[in-house]
Amino acid sequence: MDTAFVLFKTEPSRERDVYLALSELDQIVETHALYGEYDLLACVQCANPKELTTLLIEKLRSIDGVLESQTLIAVDF
Repeated sequence: MDTAFVLFKTEPSRERDVYLALSELDQIVETHALYGEYDLLACVQCANPKELTTLLIEKLRSIDGVLESQTLIAVDF
């Protein structure tokens, strides 16, 4: 299972819309609203790297209201 944390900057007043859109995706296991540079944080779990890539490129980037995202891929020691 591949895990990543994705930080989102949203259009002003669109945080809730993006939060709800993220909550509908099966691969999103947690979503949190933030104060600071980023508006939202999502924890993503995918079966493999290809599924993670597809989710990031085809789904998360196309959510209406998302201005910018930063993906942090978790690794095991």
